[in-house]
Amino acid sequence: MVRFSSLLAAFCLLFHIGSAQSPKREFRAAWIASVANIDWPSKPGLAAVEQQQQFIRQLDMLRSVGCNAVIVQIRPVSDALYASKKEPWSHYLTGRQGEPPFPYYDPLIFMIEEAHKRNMEFHAWFNPFRALMDSKKNPNPQTHVTHTHKDWIIAYGGKSYVDPGIPEAREYVIDVIMDVVKRYDIDAVHLDDYFYPYRVPGQQFADTKSYARYGKGTDKEDWRRDNVSRFISLLNTSIKNEKPWMKLGISPFGVWRNKSKDPEGSDTRGGQTTYDDLYADVLMWLQKGWVDYMMPQLYWEHDHKAAPFSVLQPWWYEHCYKRHVYYGLGLYRMTTAKSGPWASANELLWQLRDIRQRCPNSGYSFYSSSCFEKIKAPIMDSLREGHSKYPALVPPMPWLDDKAPAAPVVKNTGNMLEWQVPGHDKERLRYVVYRFGANEQVDLERTDRILSIQQERTYKVTESRKSAIYVVTALDRLSNESEASNTIKL
Repeated sequence: MVRFSSLLAAFCLLFHIGSAQSPKREFRAAWIASVANIDWPSKPGLAAVEQQQQFIRQLDMLRSVGCNAVIVQIRPVSDALYASKKEPWSHYLTGRQGEPPFPYYDPLIFMIEEAHKRNMEFHAWFNPFRALMDSKKNPNPQTHVTHTHKDWIIAYGGKSYVDPGIPEAREYVIDVIMDVVKRYDIDAVHLDDYFYPYRVPGQQFADTKSYARYGKGTDKEDWRRDNVSRFISLLNTSIKNEKPWMKLGISPFGVWRNKSKDPEGSDTRGGQTTYDDLYADVLMWLQKGWVDYMMPQLYWEHDHKAAPFSVLQPWWYEHCYKRHVYYGLGLYRMTTAKSGPWASANELLWQLRDIRQRCPNSGYSFYSSSCFEKIKAPIMDSLREGHSKYPALVPPMPWLDDKAPAAPVVKNTGNMLEWQVPGHDKERLRYVVYRFGANEQVDLERTDRILSIQQERTYKVTESRKSAIYVVTALDRLSNESEASNTIKL
């Protein structure tokens, strides 16, 4: 009886989500974590072809549940899952720190190309200040930052970190990130929640020396927050100077501050908070326009005692300061739950419904991609047939660019549509192909009329040609959409 009730509730939620026209704009993503081989590669030292096959399978699976972006961890521990002259190859990739993959290839080039083939944005995920996962073991070559700048490294809670209080250390991390920005065709830089580390009871983060040198008598906690804010400000400026269209996204811990400490805070009882414990003043970053999207990690259920989703989800949307807020969702909670809110698809579908109904131009990311292979609840079918049945475009960011491409000019050659976009021969564009009935009005908000989102400038008509009207639009890399092309009647 309990099982039947759970399935019935899930069906009702699914029907409610899927019965309405889905939004044209919605960020749909998943994190792909490399640290400790959480998601990809499945283990260190796999042959290059097996790594590639695993990544393609994950992309295809994510695309099948509607994802239009992936957030891939390419720098887990001051190392690299890409060809870098600044940091060593990651042992999570090759099995040994500093050794390249065999046979040789550049995984980042490969991953970007495969994501773009599937019309998915590629957000390059960096952990900015973590240096070692085990402070007592250092497998790195002598060129690693833990050897070349031992004075920057602080052991804390069993791990080691680059001290954010040292200006040269912050500049080093920015230089590493900018190396990727300059050399690779990524769509965004993404940072997780690790700025200063989470507090460990009974331990102090040993930045006394850097505070004595750079603190200048200010309150130590304010000084730490200022260090991180300076890092974010300079990183954003550096990115925009190099590629003005590139996005910067942050995924902070889900509680900024508790209301008991700050009237601006959420009505929560978080044991640690982003502002007070990780020293990340993320609201100020939004107010200053230093980030393009915030993605708080809301891994709790609606009725959680300390940090309820029902409180935090609207709180973050109310504090977006004209930037985008997406939501990190705890898919992993479903992999081990035997009972309670995460034992079925209900809670996750409820969260997806709330985001869609309450937050225009919003979206979500699942943590994390490999969990789809482990969950027993019918979430995959729920997403495919309900929530993500129709495609969505990534929300545009008009503060970066609001100029849409020219409308395509389409011609029909038998069963093939072909088009050109005047004045955009050198720009990387994508195209949306729509099909309407002969007597239907062309309405570009109708996601159920989208046949294809693609890079090619041709479309082969394979569906029934009876009484059909086709139009095509062009998308630039920030998903600004052109006006509809001329209509083609078949």
